[in-house]
Amino acid sequence: MCFHSKQSKDAQKVEKRFNAKIENLDLFHPSEHINSFTFPKTPIITNEKQAIIQHFNWGLIPSWSEDIDIRKLTLNARIETIKEKPSFKNSVNKRCLIIADGFYEWKWLDAHGKKKEKYLISIANNELYAYGGIYSEWVDKLTGEILNTYSIVTTEANPIVAEIHKKKRMPIILKKEDENNWLKGQEINDFAFPYSCDLIATNLEGTPTLL
Repeated sequence: MCFHSKQSKDAQKVEKRFNAKIENLDLFHPSEHINSFTFPKTPIITNEKQAIIQHFNWGLIPSWSEDIDIRKLTLNARIETIKEKPSFKNSVNKRCLIIADGFYEWKWLDAHGKKKEKYLISIANNELYAYGGIYSEWVDKLTGEILNTYSIVTTEANPIVAEIHKKKRMPIILKKEDENNWLKGQEINDFAFPYSCDLIATNLEGTPTLL
């Protein structure tokens, strides 16, 4: 799963890395900790506008939804069931890159999770990367307001994340060479575990470690 992310790089670095221009700089706010449960707007690139970095809300609202409350349940989309779940199946080919440079997980140190260790999981040199995501456009029937939203696609955890995450899940972090394939709609199951890029887990009370 992935509920706590970060995107701490400045606009110039993000634009250079993804070869795209930020559409609205007023919405661009680097952050060391992005909490999904506030349904924030974060930078993404959609398959429809690959030269533009837009800002969509985290928490996918399918077009058929009566209200926005569903987004509490759609922060992540399991790759194993994404084609069957009503919330996600219409968005399987509406692909996006969700821009980040790390995410956080807490390792349980006791059976009930009362004592935990916080880890930052990133790639080498804390470089920018993209989660594989899907997105949707939702229109409020009462006000006409349009909300553009996304979900991070998750898969079985690789050995590094499995050591930390109790439910042994992780977001799909795309290899740089596969970002275009994701946007082009390559078969989504090709990105399920054991697909994985090299990750580094850093105990935030200690030093970087390759678990």
